[in-house]
Amino acid sequence: MTESDKAFSGSIPKLYDTLLVPLIFEGYATDVATLVAAFSPGAVLETAAGTGAVTRMLAPQLRADARYVVTDLNPAMLDHAATRQSADSRIEWRQADALALPFDDATFDVVLCQFGVMFFPDRVAGYSEARRVLKPGGRFVFSVWDRIEDNAFADVVSQALATMFPDDPPRFLTRTPYGYHDLALIRDDLGRAGFTNVETQTHEKLSRSPSAAEVAMGYCQGTPLRNEIEARDARMLQVATDRMEEAIASRYGTGPVEGKIQAHVIVAAR
Repeated sequence: MTESDKAFSGSIPKLYDTLLVPLIFEGYATDVATLVAAFSPGAVLETAAGTGAVTRMLAPQLRADARYVVTDLNPAMLDHAATRQSADSRIEWRQADALALPFDDATFDVVLCQFGVMFFPDRVAGYSEARRVLKPGGRFVFSVWDRIEDNAFADVVSQALATMFPDDPPRFLTRTPYGYHDLALIRDDLGRAGFTNVETQTHEKLSRSPSAAEVAMGYCQGTPLRNEIEARDARMLQVATDRMEEAIASRYGTGPVEGKIQAHVIVAAR
């Protein structure tokens, strides 16, 4: 992972939340929120919360006396998430690094991270921190994308960009969000962090968008893929977005589009 992979700034948070959340994140956010709420936790920590897709789903399902601490390393993403959330005295918004959590040992019943661990520069350290702040019997719940080949729109975008920049293709998608899908490796990393009770499930869903243009805009301008494109040639961002729209439309049509997405959900008990 490069430093640019973590740069969710400028217009990225708004485009990410407006286009990518309904496209690929919302369905999994609903599932994870239901899973966590079923544990009836009194204290929940969410790391790498992004623009708050899970937060908006989970908060209404938590107990009236619950404490919900929502964190992200990137202030711009967290600020955007807070603007989307209804006033709720149970929620504390806090900028925090998941690899160095500013919380005492054995503080939370659940630590939650949807599609964030792929961005951890040291996943074992991040898992160790999650375990440290969990109470005995607490659960670490997180999700990761499966292979990019099992995520249709991302795969088309990645392949099309490779033809557009053949000498130096942008690899953000394959390198980071879709680069940590091996369940054996994930189990091993969790074991090195001290987790011994690990359950995994793989969920396939259907991703839908009103148009190929919105899909292309979401991936090319609503993620750090934008940073990679602009690093090659800032003038090419809109050209690349248009080219991605053409690639998606050629495969999925010019009207509303839909494609497969697939992810793993992991529950590790302390």
